[in-house]
Amino acid sequence: MASSYLYFASKLSFLHNGNYKNDAVGRNLLFDNPNSYKWNRKFSDSCFSKTRCSGAGVTRAASTTEAAVDDNRVSKEDSRVLRVGLICGGPSAERGISLNSARSVLDHIEGDDLQVSCYYIDYDMNAFAISSAQVYSNTPADFDFKLESLAKGFSSLDEFAEHLAASVDIVFPVIHGRFGEDGGIQELLERHNVPFVGTGSRECRTAFDKYDASLELSKQGFITAPSFLVQGSEIEECELPKWFTSNQLDPNSGKVVVKPARAGSSIGVTVAYGVSDSLKKANDLISEGIDDKILVEIFLEGGSEFTAIVLDVGSGFDCHPVVLLPTEVELQFHGSFDVREEDAIFNYRRKYLPTQQVAYHTPPRFPLKVIENIREGASILFRQLGLRDFARIDGWFLPNSMNALSSSAGKFGRTELGTIIYTDINLISGMEQTSFLFQQASKVGFSHSNILRSVIHRACLRFPNLASHNEVSAHLPRRSKSLPFDEAFNKQEGIRKIFVLFGGDTSERQVSLMSGTNVWLNLLAFDELDVTPCLLASSDDHSDDSSRVVWSLPYSLVLRHTTEEVLDACIEAIEPAQAALTSHLRNQVMNDLMECLKKHSWFTGFDIADEQPVRYSLEKWVKLAKEVQATVFIAVHGGIGEDGTLQSLLESEGVPHTGPGVAASKTCMDKVATSLALSHLADLGVLTINKDVRRKEDLLNVPALEIWDELISKLQCETLCVKPARDGCSTGVARLCCVEDLAVYIKALKDCLLRIPPDSFSKSHGMIEMPSPPPERLIFEPFIETDEIVVSSKSGGEKAQRLVWKGNSRWVEITVGVIGTLGSMRSLSPSVTVKESGDILSLEEKFQGGTGINLTPPPASIVSNEVLERCKQRIELIANTLQLEGFSRIDAFLNVDSGEVLIIEVNTVPGMTPSTVLIHQALAEQPPMYPHKFFRTLLDLASERII
Repeated sequence: MASSYLYFASKLSFLHNGNYKNDAVGRNLLFDNPNSYKWNRKFSDSCFSKTRCSGAGVTRAASTTEAAVDDNRVSKEDSRVLRVGLICGGPSAERGISLNSARSVLDHIEGDDLQVSCYYIDYDMNAFAISSAQVYSNTPADFDFKLESLAKGFSSLDEFAEHLAASVDIVFPVIHGRFGEDGGIQELLERHNVPFVGTGSRECRTAFDKYDASLELSKQGFITAPSFLVQGSEIEECELPKWFTSNQLDPNSGKVVVKPARAGSSIGVTVAYGVSDSLKKANDLISEGIDDKILVEIFLEGGSEFTAIVLDVGSGFDCHPVVLLPTEVELQFHGSFDVREEDAIFNYRRKYLPTQQVAYHTPPRFPLKVIENIREGASILFRQLGLRDFARIDGWFLPNSMNALSSSAGKFGRTELGTIIYTDINLISGMEQTSFLFQQASKVGFSHSNILRSVIHRACLRFPNLASHNEVSAHLPRRSKSLPFDEAFNKQEGIRKIFVLFGGDTSERQVSLMSGTNVWLNLLAFDELDVTPCLLASSDDHSDDSSRVVWSLPYSLVLRHTTEEVLDACIEAIEPAQAALTSHLRNQVMNDLMECLKKHSWFTGFDIADEQPVRYSLEKWVKLAKEVQATVFIAVHGGIGEDGTLQSLLESEGVPHTGPGVAASKTCMDKVATSLALSHLADLGVLTINKDVRRKEDLLNVPALEIWDELISKLQCETLCVKPARDGCSTGVARLCCVEDLAVYIKALKDCLLRIPPDSFSKSHGMIEMPSPPPERLIFEPFIETDEIVVSSKSGGEKAQRLVWKGNSRWVEITVGVIGTLGSMRSLSPSVTVKESGDILSLEEKFQGGTGINLTPPPASIVSNEVLERCKQRIELIANTLQLEGFSRIDAFLNVDSGEVLIIEVNTVPGMTPSTVLIHQALAEQPPMYPHKFFRTLLDLASERII
């Protein structure tokens, strides 16, 4: 769409004078030409020597084990630099998600005109100034136990607030749940006169408490879902049956939702049936300490859940809320396990882990009038509740076929087409890379950076002393570079074309989407790169020579939950009627926004165009890459992305790509071939695990007891590990302790289960995602026992958390990245992986932010420096023996006494998600490599390869 709002000061470039170019996080990078980044073994020329996160009292990101206080302060004379204090963590179960949000904010707001200092509140409400290297940790547990030695702590929250008052101009709190959204942090900042982004403390208290918010909404004339408050008193046992009856629910089996009143939008939410079950689940939540106020709410059957971001574009204390395009949340069920009624809610796992159990639709598939009513109601609600800057409001649309709520007459939400109910107010919306905030913002022309900076600048308008920071900044929004290819592209001098390819058809395709999105967003930091995100998918009509197609994606279509969603969005986007509707709604929202934004000098325009996706056959896409001289960044996990197929297609056309070549990819994809290629290195301390390969067909047709006896006899072990022979590193992997476990696994293969439920085997475990379709060959090998590593909590007068490791077996599981050129691969710092549920790392623990623990580098109490060096030498030997190049990840067991390495597998296209262990390891380098520079280094290695 040729929007009149897409205006840019074209002659105001991002370039400084001379040979310096500025990147997206405000560093000056000296180079003579776009290809001047060169690899060297010490990384000294390819890493930043300057910390990402600065400010008074903030620890320097020199490494993840050492930190010095950086006392450099922004000069008071340099009034154009806005100092932002980013606060994450907190005492709630959502503190891991808070870390993810902080990471996204840090990635997209820092620049020459805006400097970020990072802070963390731990579970016990202690405040710390932390380095940005810690913000890139997978979970707070990665560094909680070493905070007192790693970070600058404050003796009290008041001392912390006094530090903020002296060291930052404005605070951006990204603490989700308790203390972040309940008014706690806001009250502290107000008491010390520290400006901050977001709603005030009193309004937060009302809006965060679901019970109080429901009462307030009803008072303000909104329809609310009937609910009952449980606080652990005996009187509720008598009153709750009356509530069930009054709401026409069966006291024995009536379906309700039980949820904490003050624990965010996902924590502790469950379904109950009848009075007894409701009271039990409510009291369980109270006894677990999640909250002492629990809501029992009617289950809104048959309706559709939605969520809407509200952006305040007013001036000063003049509130002018504009609701962006809402998102419909559709729960999807596949297989017998998914359709269990008690799980049919939008829970924590569905919200934060990409699975096919949920799909998002922006805009929602509601009648136009309903969408307009949702936006109108959310705007009124935002204003009447006294909210500020931005918020996310969740609710339900119940079509006319639904039984209308008896108390809804005359209230807002009753329409001719159905009923609209608002249920949750989120004062600090999640800000992960593909969160609702960024999905909805990109639909109406905002990039990640533009929407976040707009929120911050809006907040500054309430504080007169920050007025100077709201003038036009040198950090202008950039136009989306995912435009269709045309002749104009080929005329751009000094611009390198990059295709980031993700997706595929393996069980790891959702993780691939996360990896590709992260790589794409990080590479956008470089102005001399023209980066196009591309989805690899199966052909829908087989009209091309190949059964695979590639979609070139516009910005807004990348930010989706699953590859299926992306593909559906592509097909929907080119459907004329839907495209027209979306364009109409987009224009409507942009008009509403522009009415006020045009008055603010800091707003320099929308920077995401309304573009269409473009579909190519895989073969034509490869030829296009050759034609435009693109480098392909491969982020396709498993399948053709790792078995050499994609590499062969690209190399046949002379297209440079990241990662190893054809031969190495083929070898590493086959776990048996990998072991054979390394079997001669035993005398050098590189060991392999004995394996037995079985066809799925044989497993289904031979008695389980016979198979079990053969396996434990041949492999000389009592416990087995089973995994697909040629699939990714995270799916279908299980520990089998007895023949009954084997029978459960075989049945899962036979029934084509998408996942094996938790605790289906004799030894407890988490959810096991299964390959789809089931693998044709499976590997059985002895299960390697390692000693449990526990990150203990503070207790018994202890001053800090600590590591507990008995060290009986002397083996630990490690994962380590390797990077470099063919024959000269270098090992990054290994990470010790800590399993939190069961004996096998779950998909969440490997890839979901806020979950799983990685100790990088390994603590000296577990692995000595001498053993660590021997380990790294053997990892490099493995990498060079396998002829790896570019980058890969090696998973292994390490003997902490001898430094011997027992190889598990090699991943030639490892996970590159925002919380991937590779980023932790790159940050542990000297000097630390921050994510965008890390991915740039991998890209430049691809350009240097000889094809």
